[in-house]
Amino acid sequence: QVQLVESGGGLVQTGGSLRLSCVASIWSFSTKDLSWYRQVAGKQRELVATITTDEKSNYADFVKGRFTITRDNPKKTTYLQMNNLRPEDTAIYSCKLESKKTGYTAWGQGTQVTVSS
Repeated sequence: QVQLVESGGGLVQTGGSLRLSCVASIWSFSTKDLSWYRQVAGKQRELVATITTDEKSNYADFVKGRFTITRDNPKKTTYLQMNNLRPEDTAIYSCKLESKKTGYTAWGQGTQVTVSS
């Protein structure tokens, strides 16, 4: 069973930075698309960023220019560098691994990010 483990969340002041990591226990990591989502209690989960197998990245408008998604295939890890954080970025951030070929998906348990004003 594939496991995704996120880390790097925490409490930061407005304007600060955090780097989230997500490590996957899967042998075919390089063939999977990776995404970061976030969710606030009582609200719908929203897509933050995606990076494809050929390292093309896409971002939600609300994080463009502030967040960067990357991947390190040998380490089976995806990162989300978050700069210039705002209170509205406060949420639980989760990573998702997906195979476009088979439709298989796996999720991490999430890591809490709190931005104080």
